[in-house]
Amino acid sequence: MMEMPKPQPEHTKLNFLTGKWVGEEKILPSPWDPQGGPASSKVEARTDLDGFNVIMDYVETRNGQIAFRGHGVFGFDCNEKVYTMHWFDSMGANATPVAKGRLDGNRLVFTNQTPMGQGRYTYEMQGEGRYRFTIENSQDGRSWAMFMDGQYKRV
Repeated sequence: MMEMPKPQPEHTKLNFLTGKWVGEEKILPSPWDPQGGPASSKVEARTDLDGFNVIMDYVETRNGQIAFRGHGVFGFDCNEKVYTMHWFDSMGANATPVAKGRLDGNRLVFTNQTPMGQGRYTYEMQGEGRYRFTIENSQDGRSWAMFMDGQYKRV
């Protein structure tokens, strides 16, 4: 009988995302949100699937109402040697191409290509119980525009 695989150190490094978090976000004006504005969020993330993945649920509130929900599955592809982020959300991002990334010090950076352009998603640990998350968009992969900038703290 074949021995079941075990999570690698790269899988364990994703555990910094786990826990319950609250965030204050700034949405910048863009074609997807011409006005932009402030938002708040709640994030719950847990290690699951025998330690191979972190599963995240996200709820964004704007003007006192839920404006957006998301569900992420983070992992590490041992064959390609890249971190992965699969994202599903209330805007219909069910077929969004997997974002692939790398861990560089305290920054976990993912990128992907969608029909609307390229996306870059950065999780930056800022000390115990705090992280910054940004979303940037690009049409050419060279010039990036900030879409969202959020600060989160563990609760």
